[in-house]
Amino acid sequence: MTTHLVTGASGQLGQLAIDTLATLVDPAAIIALVRSDEAAQRFAGRGIQVRRGDYNDPTSLADAFAGVDRVLFISGSEIGARVPQHTAVIDAAKAAGVGFIAYTSVLDAANSPMLIAREHAITERLLAESGIVHTVLRNGWYLENYLMGAGPALASGQLYGASGTGRVSPAAREDYALAAALVLAGGHDGQVLELAGDESFTMADLAAALADISGKPVGYVDLPKEALQAGLVQAGLPEPLAAILADSDACAGQGSLFDESHTLSRLIGRPTASWRGFLAAALAPAQA
Repeated sequence: MTTHLVTGASGQLGQLAIDTLATLVDPAAIIALVRSDEAAQRFAGRGIQVRRGDYNDPTSLADAFAGVDRVLFISGSEIGARVPQHTAVIDAAKAAGVGFIAYTSVLDAANSPMLIAREHAITERLLAESGIVHTVLRNGWYLENYLMGAGPALASGQLYGASGTGRVSPAAREDYALAAALVLAGGHDGQVLELAGDESFTMADLAAALADISGKPVGYVDLPKEALQAGLVQAGLPEPLAAILADSDACAGQGSLFDESHTLSRLIGRPTASWRGFLAAALAPAQA
């Protein structure tokens, strides 16, 4: 039986990927990699194996990857610490004889000017140097990312950003998770997949959609990157995270988060979630 291990299994993407994978392969062939007993409980009674492993603990990874054939490697969330963490994951996988890795990267990582792309580009290079057969899932932005600013925008009537008239083509986390599960199950080995939503929009389009959904006036206010970063810090975000988000928004203005290849919808066999429909459904409870 081919074994399939999903790292970051207790995270939002990891949980969705495992849910879908369990419909594609025998659940007994799935291993969820988690860091705590609390996270392990989420898979109790489902016939899914659970192993402990931490990107910061190479020894734990060596034990976790033993006997594993295929790995969905979900990138770490600690921006700035991911190169050593990802190196540890790849080294452990190679030492354990893992035959395939699917890695969650970001759109056009090798060429993207976004700060957040740098660690992904390095990880892609490490994978290539490892000799392990791998597929790179270059995910675009998540639609869920835009929900963070929706509440403040509805409250103030202003949606702030630094992307000007640049278009973005995000997809729902569920769409990316389905793609990851399909790739892990097999059939797309050795590919680099640029994954994004079928539809694109500008921040002005987003503001207009928020206004339509809520019945409240919402306008888009474009700011210099530095001003957006300062505003995010003032709103309570840590400086490093604010810098990453402001940089990503500014780079989106130059097309870094836009892709019209429709690779994702072809891979999952259906259109990606409508961004307007997604927003309407997500905001419905607040409007009730």
